[in-house]
Amino acid sequence: MHLVTHGTGTPVLSLHGWTVDHRIMSGCLEPLFTRRPGYRRLYPDLPGMGRTPAGTATSSDDILAAVLTLIGTALGGTPFLLVGESYGGYLSRAVARALPGQVLGLALICPVGQTLDRDLRVRPPHHVLRSTPGLLDDLDPATLAEYADTAVVQTPQTLRRFRDDIAPALQLTDQAAIARFEQRWHLTEGPEGAAPFARPTLFLCGRQDSSVGYADQYALLPHYPRATFAVLDVAGHNLQFDQPTLFEALMDEWLDRCAAEPPM
Repeated sequence: MHLVTHGTGTPVLSLHGWTVDHRIMSGCLEPLFTRRPGYRRLYPDLPGMGRTPAGTATSSDDILAAVLTLIGTALGGTPFLLVGESYGGYLSRAVARALPGQVLGLALICPVGQTLDRDLRVRPPHHVLRSTPGLLDDLDPATLAEYADTAVVQTPQTLRRFRDDIAPALQLTDQAAIARFEQRWHLTEGPEGAAPFARPTLFLCGRQDSSVGYADQYALLPHYPRATFAVLDVAGHNLQFDQPTLFEALMDEWLDRCAAEPPM
């Protein structure tokens, strides 16, 4: 797997969402960690996305296996923090289930809730709350479709973040592999196992997230007794673009909680 790393210290593994790559994670997390030394950040590209080839992977089970192999190779048995975004949040919960004695804390950014099936997700319709006049006038059709159909806050700042953190990855996605994965998209064993995950957890959800919503995620809370659950207004599926100040504040607080825990 293609892997980008920065810094030294407590490992932080970040798993991106569907059809994007590591840049959606490093783009929002690196500004945070430049203020917080002492963390080794690991940003992989999942199979079939970014610069990681799909190889023989045909399902989410295979993608999870690749992530667990990466953890074994890059971290061994070292405890680590885990951050997941969207589909990466689904995988991250499964990693926490598989390695309960190794995951120090779990942060989920607009995670998929109880089902990957788009038709079964509880989600609000797309609604733009803030926009800059004329911003969309000169966009090419591809950018317009990907950005305007998702962005709740449509400003030069969020468009720049989209162009930096998302758009380049979309050109690298192996669409044939994606279609293959979606035929076996659900993990054979669901992310939430029998034992609750009792380490510091953060759910960050967008009130206007028309991709995964927020209600399905709330139903997961009994499994995460140490979870902060935040639903941010004026925030869609790219919550970190729409509400960057709140995003960093809540991530800071999660890191503080994790640092205060006794070692594993």
